[in-house]
Amino acid sequence: MRVTAIYPGTFDPMTVGHIDVARRASSMFDDLIVAVAASTNKGPYFSLEERVDMATLILEDLENVTVQSFSGLLMDYARDVPSRVIVRGLRAISDFEYEVQIAGVNRHLAPEVETVFIAAAQEYTFLSSSIVREIARMHGDVSEFVHPVVIDAFARRQQLASNSNNNR
Repeated sequence: MRVTAIYPGTFDPMTVGHIDVARRASSMFDDLIVAVAASTNKGPYFSLEERVDMATLILEDLENVTVQSFSGLLMDYARDVPSRVIVRGLRAISDFEYEVQIAGVNRHLAPEVETVFIAAAQEYTFLSSSIVREIARMHGDVSEFVHPVVIDAFARRQQLASNSNNNR
């Protein structure tokens, strides 16, 4: 029986920490779906389409990984796929507390779905998408934190903003 796991997140943007978890999860399961959440309540910096496109390009070398978008409840999406495994990355104790809480709710909603936690590599424990976005907004160097695809996306976004400001 093939096991398909889902690695959900907003990936706004996908960081090297996310990439590390995706690579490691892809070696543990037959198939891995990187599920990019629409998550409009978080007010994403990049559109859903941009986040899916970036993740697809970044992870294209992993043959058993596909990238899809989803909206709504993760457990409904897991049933639709179908998948019985959710992968979550953990950076710190604060992540653990939150993620265990979410896993408990998910288990209540879909007892057949298990959550598997992958500890972040030590060098990525401090890294989050929100930190990367803030550095990029201030025109700081994020090259150690994200794939070149993301650097290009930030540059395009900043160029558009600059052109917009110059046209006023």
